[in-house]
Amino acid sequence: METAQLIDGKAVAANLRKEIAEQVKTRLEKGLPAPGLAVVLIGEDPASRVYVGSKVKACEEVGFISRSYRMAVETTQGDLLSLIDDLNADPEIHGILVQLPLPKHIEVQSVIERIDPAKDVDGFHPYNLGRLAGKAPTLRPCTPYGCMRLLKAYGIDPMGKNAVIIGASNIVGRPVALELLMERATVTVCHSKTKDLQAELARADIVVAAVGIPKFIKGEWLKPGAVVLDVGINRLDTGKLAGDVDFDTAKERAAAITPVPGGVGPMTIACLLQNTLEACEAMEAA
Repeated sequence: METAQLIDGKAVAANLRKEIAEQVKTRLEKGLPAPGLAVVLIGEDPASRVYVGSKVKACEEVGFISRSYRMAVETTQGDLLSLIDDLNADPEIHGILVQLPLPKHIEVQSVIERIDPAKDVDGFHPYNLGRLAGKAPTLRPCTPYGCMRLLKAYGIDPMGKNAVIIGASNIVGRPVALELLMERATVTVCHSKTKDLQAELARADIVVAAVGIPKFIKGEWLKPGAVVLDVGINRLDTGKLAGDVDFDTAKERAAAITPVPGGVGPMTIACLLQNTLEACEAMEAA
C-alpha cells in the first residue's frame, strides 16, 4: 500500500529562514537596521521556556536583534502592561511577542490588546484578526500562516476543496478558517459540540487538526486522499511527541501529511520571523 507524501515543514521553514537572512544581510549592507524582536516570558513553564529559547536562537540565526524579558510568575498585570508600553515606544523593537499561556491572575486579552498592532507579530490583536477577516491581512497569526505556506510549497490549492478544521481556538482554529476562506475553500470548523465529527472528516479534502489531544483523529475517519496538517504537539508518557492525528494509520489513507515533530511546528517560528521583518519594513514605509 502506498503511504502519504510527507510534508516536510523543517525543509520549507529552513528555506524561508534562509530568504529572511539574505534580506537582513541586504538591509545591513544598505545601512538599515536589523529587525528587532522582543520576547516576554512570565514564570517558569518548561514548554514555554523551550519555545522562547528556540525563538531567540532563530532570531540570532537570521541576524535579528533579539531581546528576551523573563519575569517572575508573581509579576502583576500592571508591570507587564508597563513593559509592553515601553516596548511599543522603543524604535529598535519591531515585534513584540508575549509567550502564552500566562499565569491565571493576568488577563490575556488585555495583554494582547495592549501591544501596538503594528508590532503584534503573533497576529492575535483584534486589529490584525479583523484585517484577516476582511481579506486584507497585515500581520497574520503564525501557525495558520505557516499552514498556508506549507500547502503552497507543496502545490496544494485549497480553492473549491472541503476543508475541515478540528478545534476553534483564537490561536489556530479560527484564523486558519479565515486563511482557507481567503483561498476560496469551503470551510467547516468542528469543536467539542460538533454532533458527528467522523461524518465531517469523511468529506474533508483538507484537514487541520488543532484539538490538543494526542492521536485523537484516527486514520479510518479520513477521506482517502485527504491532505492532513497536524498542528498538535503533545508529549506522551513515554516522553515522545505525538500530534493530534494517529500518524501511523493516517499515512496509509492520506495523500499528504505533516509529521510531528518536523511539520507545522518549524513553520510557526519561521512565520514569526517573516512577520517581524514585514513589521520592520512597514514601520519604515509609514
